[in-house]
Amino acid sequence: MRVIFGVSPAIRRGGRRCCGREVGVFVPCLVRPVGGGVFPRLGHRLLDEYLEMVAARARPNTVLATAFDLKVFFGVVGKSPEDVDAEDVLSFLRAQRQPRRGAEVVRIEDGEAGLSARTITRRLATVTGLFEYLIVRGAVTRNPVPQGLSTRTPSRAGRGVPLIRSPRTPPRVIDPDEADALIGALRTHRDRAMVQAMLLGGLCRCEVLGLRIDDVRPGEKRLSIAEGKVGHQRIVPVSPRFFTTLADYLELERPDTASTDQVFVVLKGQRRGEPLSAAGLDEIIAGARKRAGIAHLTCHQLRHTCLTRLREAGMALEAIQAQAGHRSIESTRIYLHLANDWLAGEYRRAVEAIDAQAMQATP
Repeated sequence: MRVIFGVSPAIRRGGRRCCGREVGVFVPCLVRPVGGGVFPRLGHRLLDEYLEMVAARARPNTVLATAFDLKVFFGVVGKSPEDVDAEDVLSFLRAQRQPRRGAEVVRIEDGEAGLSARTITRRLATVTGLFEYLIVRGAVTRNPVPQGLSTRTPSRAGRGVPLIRSPRTPPRVIDPDEADALIGALRTHRDRAMVQAMLLGGLCRCEVLGLRIDDVRPGEKRLSIAEGKVGHQRIVPVSPRFFTTLADYLELERPDTASTDQVFVVLKGQRRGEPLSAAGLDEIIAGARKRAGIAHLTCHQLRHTCLTRLREAGMALEAIQAQAGHRSIESTRIYLHLANDWLAGEYRRAVEAIDAQAMQATP
């Protein structure tokens, strides 16, 4: 185990009083699994058991993100889970809204000086999930996270106004010229194959890194995604260009002595032949982005670009959902609005129909 954030976990008595009794001051310590470790720990029995439950149904990165969100929450609140109340949650929200780089420094996106609304919403959702688990366990009787503020609108009385409003902004995509510049800036067949898997097949980063030799079906021009998004398995078609690049990588660059059946491995150095890490792929993308002169680029942006282009080319929304591995069609609808010509085309057809009706009604 390796400590990555915080100080030694402890629950000290006498720090605070609540309802006439002393409340423990909980100081979380996030310990990341190393070697034979399975999941991170925070130094509290209930939290560690919750992380163990999450680890049984989610990816390691998701478990680590959950542990970090809980560490931040309990680091601010300073109480054991059994002692947390709604006022503690509201105090946590106020703390997250405090300016991080001075009151005069704000984000262009939403004009806020504190953490982004998306980050706070995610952390609040993590805390909510913890307390729902603790209710089932019988450790607490109610969830201290308010479900929303009251509203005077009868139709919304059941759900109220959310505590945090997250701005709805479309994900960024790159244009064809930037895509060509990025491909040209990559230095190996391996790097080009990974980028093409995201840019032409819509795979996300974990799916690219999780590909194994047996998942590749060159005769069918398809990939079997065994470690897909949220655990979904699927088979997706990918452009022949990807398989041509992949074949060059497997024949010319991939070490014969590779220690894994994962497709993409480290090509040089002490870790030669070992599976490529997420940090390694991010470093490759960052270097190529700079050489290509692209201001901002992430792996997920490549995936968004692929799915947007597919929609622009007329691919049905249900087919895009299957290609992306989305559980809900609602997650796929964003690509309707990202496609530049979709809204304009729908508007033009509607206006033409209205104009035709008006002309027929004119005597």
